[in-house]
Amino acid sequence: MFKKILIIDDEENILRSLEMILKSEGFKVYKASNLKQGREFLQKEDFPFIILDVMLPDGDGINFIPEIRKISTSSILIMISGHANLQMAVDATRKGADDFLEKPLSKDKLFLTINNFEKRLVLKQKYADLKKSSTEDHIIGESKEIKLIIEQIDKIAPTNSKVLISGESGTGKEIAAHLIHNKSQREKNPFIKVNCAAIPDELIEAELFGIQKGAFTGAVQTRDGKFMQADTGTLFLDEIGDMSLSTQTKVLRILQDSEFQRVGCNDTLTTDVRIIAATNKDLAQMVKDNTFREAHYFCLHVVPIYMPALRERKEDIPLLIRHFLVKFCFENNKPLLKISDHVFKTIMTHNWPGNIRELKNIIERMVILSDGKIIEKNVLPVELEKNDTTHLDSKNNLSLREYREQNESQYIQQLMEETGNNISKVSKILDVDRTYLYKKLKKLGIRE
Repeated sequence: MFKKILIIDDEENILRSLEMILKSEGFKVYKASNLKQGREFLQKEDFPFIILDVMLPDGDGINFIPEIRKISTSSILIMISGHANLQMAVDATRKGADDFLEKPLSKDKLFLTINNFEKRLVLKQKYADLKKSSTEDHIIGESKEIKLIIEQIDKIAPTNSKVLISGESGTGKEIAAHLIHNKSQREKNPFIKVNCAAIPDELIEAELFGIQKGAFTGAVQTRDGKFMQADTGTLFLDEIGDMSLSTQTKVLRILQDSEFQRVGCNDTLTTDVRIIAATNKDLAQMVKDNTFREAHYFCLHVVPIYMPALRERKEDIPLLIRHFLVKFCFENNKPLLKISDHVFKTIMTHNWPGNIRELKNIIERMVILSDGKIIEKNVLPVELEKNDTTHLDSKNNLSLREYREQNESQYIQQLMEETGNNISKVSKILDVDRTYLYKKLKKLGIRE
């Protein structure tokens, strides 16, 4: 993929020798004896690698670096010189060179340099591919749960139906919302996010509906709210379960009729916006507890999507590990690291209460702390080491699922005892919704 190189040097014997040894390594070699010829090649071809001499008949190679960088920002540029000094190397690096080698060139040194950069280019390409299919428009996984979610999204994305995405914190609810938007007819229009939990109750009305000039002291101009900013696009109401009852009443009108009024204005405005809401709370139970309005709930609950916890789809963890390794190795200027068998087993047996967000943060931490080519046990976070089960005697004959359920049962039972069987407190400690906890208690035989 990256076996193409341009050599710009005025010494014919260097051009011939470099061409011979690079061709033996599978490179397609292009030769230029001056800056003019080099410029002509650069304007016609893309080169993963460029070897550039400092002293050339028609100019200084170091002064040519900025021009190369305008034409080819991603090429690996290796400077060479028979009269090198520290200042020359510093100047070349500041202007955009990736490395500086002295003549006469050592074959081993040259290949070591090129091989190291070639690995970097491979990782860079993987990272570019990852960025094209990640974060805002890609759900990572091949489990049946994820395949079902993607099928649901493919069906509902082309419509204008409201969507309610539920699931624990860190399961990827916002990614699912982005994917729905990006697969809809509104994909080129705004995607506006509102975190309902992050805005004080006294400010959320102005944030959502906007402000009319003169509505209160300091309102010196009319300002659109999120509903108007998202006009023709999608409004993502995250943490909808934290919206106050009074705000829910005011939002209900716009959910039903697409009509609203700015703060301080009696004029009725309309907006064409698709609503996607998300929550990590049990809204149905909140309706029963009179902490969430029933009309608001049923208005949002048109198409429900449940994002499973990571422990419910552990077969996707290897794919997620690979994804985050590529991301963080590239961002931290490291070769693509591998994970030792011990670390992998520990990751697979961890319960992941923080879900994908927790896994992402831990992979980033281990990449940063690792010194070698393999992520070893010494960089495992304490919270994972506590769950390390590799010391268990295989005579126990427990499957991974059996072991996990045994330990889940013990931990949940302990919490139930410590809290006096307070479901709300236990669900908060575990960061799961009450419905999930009820099902888990019943499944584990802790509660009828």
